[in-house]
Amino acid sequence: MNTPIHLPHYPTSQLRIHQFSALESGAALIVLGAVHGSEICGPRAIERIVQELDSGALQLVRGRVTFVPVTNPLAYQKGQRNGDRNLNRNLRPTATPQDYEDHIANVLYPLLGAHDVLLDLHSFQSQGEPFAMLGPINNTGSLEPFTHAAEEQALVLRLGVRRIMEGWLSTYAEGVKERMRRTQNASASERAQLLSTDPSYGIGTTETMRSQGGYALTLECGNHADPAALEVAYRGIRNTLAHLGLVDDAPPAVQASPEFLRLAQVIDRLHVDDTFAKAWSSYDPLRAGDVIGTRHDGTPVVAPADGYIVFPNSTTTVGNEWFYFAQPSARDLGA
Repeated sequence: MNTPIHLPHYPTSQLRIHQFSALESGAALIVLGAVHGSEICGPRAIERIVQELDSGALQLVRGRVTFVPVTNPLAYQKGQRNGDRNLNRNLRPTATPQDYEDHIANVLYPLLGAHDVLLDLHSFQSQGEPFAMLGPINNTGSLEPFTHAAEEQALVLRLGVRRIMEGWLSTYAEGVKERMRRTQNASASERAQLLSTDPSYGIGTTETMRSQGGYALTLECGNHADPAALEVAYRGIRNTLAHLGLVDDAPPAVQASPEFLRLAQVIDRLHVDDTFAKAWSSYDPLRAGDVIGTRHDGTPVVAPADGYIVFPNSTTTVGNEWFYFAQPSARDLGA
């Protein structure tokens, strides 16, 4: 039986950062927890690993690892997703911080840039199987140029989860185009309810890490309240440490039969009375024409093809993402 983890207090005026450096060179890994304050599996798993490193039960033999158990202390203190806003959107430094998350971003941005690899630990509101979010293929495009797809793919297959998702930023950017078209004649009060219409609003921790020359994975460990999410997060950290050669654990097993999906479309909630047809969970299968929900004027929202609903959020505010539509990916993970 695992020893219970008693988390320390996290004051909102600072970030608690744990760093361990081995005497032998190696990769520099950073692990984040509680980018969203209601997602507690990350802090619990990180504190468990830190205790093992402090006690000598686990030893770092190469490289460097940095842990930030609670990346958004204000949201964590509130016990909710955001402090003033979503830290995992529009994550960039600013000389004129306007909210709490701007101050965090000014510390977090250079911290990420000082590392090679990021593992960002999250959980989700609905029920469902844990999964990992993968970045793009290598490209020289303007949205998310990238050169470490092979390394990222190798790590995602060793995190310990079966389900893998790609396509976040490109799908979000397409959603922004639709949002701009829909709101071009909106009043100022209506626009105030909407997310930014700048595609960079989709940039969070992993996108920031890639933009600075590293690579990154998001590990969605399960439902917020599921005790098993802690074990998924803990195993994800241990597997990453082993795969990067920072500890002398046996190499983690490669996921032989991954379920690999691609986000294809994001659908916004347009009115407070837009409602789902049922209580959806992420990755519930859809057949073309299935009714997903109903707009306030009675118009049905239907699946455009066979696929899956992802990240359904029945309580999202008007103008924000209501759900995503996903389909199987044709990308070769090179297992």
